[in-house]
Amino acid sequence: MYSTKFTRNRLIYALIMPIVVVLGFGSRAFPEILPDFISTYAGDTLWALMAFLMIAFIFPSLSTVKVAAIALLFSLGIELSQLYHAPWIDDIRQYRLGALVLGHGFLWSDLVCYSFGIAMGAVGEMIWKNCKKV
Repeated sequence: MYSTKFTRNRLIYALIMPIVVVLGFGSRAFPEILPDFISTYAGDTLWALMAFLMIAFIFPSLSTVKVAAIALLFSLGIELSQLYHAPWIDDIRQYRLGALVLGHGFLWSDLVCYSFGIAMGAVGEMIWKNCKKV
């Protein structure tokens, strides 16, 4: 009999997160070697996947659906915050880390990328859970 309780292995998530970061930075650093579609959207998609992974890492016993919902709300909040341009927050955005976390300007396409990145994380996790049951 299988337990319905699922707790993530944080070590696995800790190993996956740097790979996602490297891929995300690589998609921005070397756009000329990637197809235009990938170089345009991979960074935002991987950013959202990273949000999913971080939330899953911090809350290892939450369901996949809850992690995905929190990651989506977090991503939506960050994207909506890009509509706000007070001097103090724009100063934060001038630093690399601030720009990576907060972004610069609102784009509808980013919301699609975030949804896809979070869905990748959720589907990947569900596949992983099902493989472990076998």
